[in-house]
Amino acid sequence: MTRGSTGSSEGYFLAGRGLGGIFIAGSLLLTNLSAEQLIGLNGSAYGYNMSSMAWEVTAAVSTIVMALIFLPRYLAGAFTTLPEFLKSRYDVGVQQMSAVLFLLGYGLVTIPSVLYSGSLAVMKIFDVPQLFGIGEFPALVVMVLVIGCTGAIYAVFGGLKAVAISDTINGIGLLIIGFLVLILGLIAIGGGAFMEGLTRLASDHPEKLNAIGSSDDPTPFGTIFTGMLIANLFYWCTNQYVIQRTLAAKSLAEGQKGVLLSGFFKVLVPFLMMIPGIIAYHLYGPGLTTIDLAYPALVRDLLPVWLMGLFLAVLLGAVFSSFNSLVNSAATLFCLDILPAIRGKPLAEASVVRTAKWASAVVALFSFAVAPLLYFAPDGLWQIIRIFTGFYNIPIITIVLVGLFTQRVPAIGAKLVIVFHVVAYGLAKFVFDDVITMHFLHLYAVLFVIELAIMAVCCKLYPRDVESEIPRAAKTDMTPWRGAIPTAILLMSLVIACYLLFSPIGLASGELSTVFWTAIAALVAGNVLAALWHRRIA
Repeated sequence: MTRGSTGSSEGYFLAGRGLGGIFIAGSLLLTNLSAEQLIGLNGSAYGYNMSSMAWEVTAAVSTIVMALIFLPRYLAGAFTTLPEFLKSRYDVGVQQMSAVLFLLGYGLVTIPSVLYSGSLAVMKIFDVPQLFGIGEFPALVVMVLVIGCTGAIYAVFGGLKAVAISDTINGIGLLIIGFLVLILGLIAIGGGAFMEGLTRLASDHPEKLNAIGSSDDPTPFGTIFTGMLIANLFYWCTNQYVIQRTLAAKSLAEGQKGVLLSGFFKVLVPFLMMIPGIIAYHLYGPGLTTIDLAYPALVRDLLPVWLMGLFLAVLLGAVFSSFNSLVNSAATLFCLDILPAIRGKPLAEASVVRTAKWASAVVALFSFAVAPLLYFAPDGLWQIIRIFTGFYNIPIITIVLVGLFTQRVPAIGAKLVIVFHVVAYGLAKFVFDDVITMHFLHLYAVLFVIELAIMAVCCKLYPRDVESEIPRAAKTDMTPWRGAIPTAILLMSLVIACYLLFSPIGLASGELSTVFWTAIAALVAGNVLAALWHRRIA
């Protein structure tokens, strides 16, 4: 399907700007989900409750913002990378600084950690050391090489189109396995009866079904309205390795369909990747040695042996997706944003794809070397890896938002924000962490407000003489999807309904209250009115 489509830079980096909504949604789903979420979210539900679903469900709100606000502006400028957009709004210095931030984060942390966590998950679930009679570390190295080389083939030789198509196929497999584990788990706790399992799930340990997290839970409810909102906006609206497939949409309408469809998939995640963790609690009690064993134990006990191959394929596919998307995006940033600055001039078209393939190969080989070393890392270093994204997510979303909605803020404001954030966040998390004890998501919000203030002050002191306008150079049909608004309203309603379901007025009380059903009726009525209104004005 991709042969002959990677000869040009646009074909290699943006799939020839020809991706439809289904491929965009499938690729977004698999790029976002990997073995770490599959095991980590179920483990969190097993050990605590449903509070960690906030990362997944509230992401649907960010997909709405992406589809309706960010994507039309990105496609109107025919941008290939986010730093390219920042260059058009600020200057080449901001472009290079943001590209370096992305590349450092991807190369030093995100790519190796995705490869490591995926390899470790496969090794543990399928007991690779015992299977081949080798030690744990050699088994980990073997898994890193197998997963890394296979994933790199997509990124190096196939470009974004191969990544998007393989992601969509793997996404179908992920949904099949997710529903299978959920259904088989409910049958197991119901003593062979599915409906009995549903009843037991809702009645035996209702506190597990509470998504309104307290301060002692992994994700306190209040963080949704502070740092999590900002972090999700960064991830879904500005993170290069996520948005790159939306920039490849064959039209604005198809891009909006794909982004919003991925939002519906995010609302499904609690049911497919957290309820199984609660089922594991019903089956095994609190006796597992670590919470991360919940999902692997469930898979081993519930899936028949003839389905384990499909599960392995899905698990590997999820790891491949995140890995090859990151490798492809790192090569894109290097070739289009970093290398031209080093050379002093853009690469010739014939050289871009060849250079990108070499860059992808180098990034992949570097990750092969770094990923196994995480096996020897102390807990402190692993914690650093988990929060490293905080070094670049908040300044990027800050300068993008200001760039989209203002014209007079100068480039110096963006540069100061980037430098300030890297220094302030590093000091807060790793030097004064004993003094600054607030949740890291609340810290995100505090820094976001400070950085907005910095840009406002710069605008007051050094306003641009001429208003900055994003160029209009669209290469695709910019007609919006007529169904975008009612679909966005429906998606937002499902987010609210999900929180109502997993709350003290819903399943967390052991039964669905009158207040719950009244709220659901109000949501349904609101959607009907919105659909009728939209049909009238369309």
